[in-house]
Amino acid sequence: MDIREIFILSFQALKERKIRSLLTIVMVMAGTSLLVAVNGVGAGFTEFFNKQFSNLAPNILFVTSGQTQGSTTVGSTEGGGGSAGSKITLNAAVINRIESLPFIDKVIPSYQSQVLMKSRGEEKSNAALSIDPNNLFVIAPTLELQPGSQLKQNDPSAIILADNIANPPGQDNPFVTIGETIELEYSFIDDTTGEQETLSKNFLVTGIMEPTGNPTIDGAAVINLDAGDALFQKTGKYDSLFVVASSTELVDAVEEEIKKLYGNDIGVTTVKAILKTIEQFTGGITSFLLSIAIISLVVGAVGIITTLYTSVVERIREIGTLKAIGAQSSNILTMFVLEALIIGMLGATLGLLGGIGGGYALSQATPRNEGDPPLIPLFFITDMVTVWFISVALSVIAGLLPAWKASKVSPIEALRPKT
Repeated sequence: MDIREIFILSFQALKERKIRSLLTIVMVMAGTSLLVAVNGVGAGFTEFFNKQFSNLAPNILFVTSGQTQGSTTVGSTEGGGGSAGSKITLNAAVINRIESLPFIDKVIPSYQSQVLMKSRGEEKSNAALSIDPNNLFVIAPTLELQPGSQLKQNDPSAIILADNIANPPGQDNPFVTIGETIELEYSFIDDTTGEQETLSKNFLVTGIMEPTGNPTIDGAAVINLDAGDALFQKTGKYDSLFVVASSTELVDAVEEEIKKLYGNDIGVTTVKAILKTIEQFTGGITSFLLSIAIISLVVGAVGIITTLYTSVVERIREIGTLKAIGAQSSNILTMFVLEALIIGMLGATLGLLGGIGGGYALSQATPRNEGDPPLIPLFFITDMVTVWFISVALSVIAGLLPAWKASKVSPIEALRPKT
């Protein structure tokens, strides 16, 4: 028997058992699809976060006060003038000391708090960032302002809003426009009386920021330092500092110098550290999903074993006849291995197509805030080819045992009349 005849016999055997063969192909397809989809979504996640954080200046370090257990968080709406329990107070003296360190171009102080914003009879709670407006372009190099916007560095009554604040996603009418007045209300606990107090101030909207992908900017209402100091009752005690390193390559050296100066009394975070944490998180999820996908492939392989074993039992007389007319054991072995190969190739090929569709479905089902850019899965040819070969190889391996059993069938025993 030549290979062509063996292939025809294998294909006909699968056609004669359509339902069983189809279900086995679907089992292989399911495992392959899941592997492709998970790989695609995982790569898409990585690319998504890389793009998001590429909008952060890579030479920026975020410095906050070191916190003791039970202390309030930086930027809390409770308490004025710094965070209770802080090991160090971020003030002008700290700024001067950090600026004196090597490889540092600039230190940008900021106040941060949660405020209640009121405009056009509506109100919403939102984060407020108090910073020198000109420094926005330092911490967000891709920042662009909408037409008609102006930066008023020394105007304590000016405010610049993120686009999603001025134009809330999903709403037809803007919350506020350039040239209109908006009220900011800040609530805090008075350190002397222990009672809750409220301060409010009206601001003139002088600018609206286009989305940048920078989370520090895209959800913020920006006022200058004097206005933030007065409204948030900070008395010169900053919530955070943006430290600008001379270059991206020197970020680690700057972090080390700051840590040498203050130790654990100060918190330092870099864009690289944020990305590493996110990659570890997404990597863990991807590994978990990949393990499920591999289990699905193994289940498909078990299905192939079951299908071919059943086929051997059902076709015992056919195998005996083939051997009686001259077929060799190797021919029978090849015939059943080819059946497994056909199942694997069909299942793996359909699985690639299903995995691409599944990847896009998973990305659409991923929770994200309204207005965020879509998560697009990425499918690399090398990854897909690797998955295809793994699926096919596993199918062939699964078919070896039934094929070996079929090749060992004795024609005399197979053709003996049943009693």
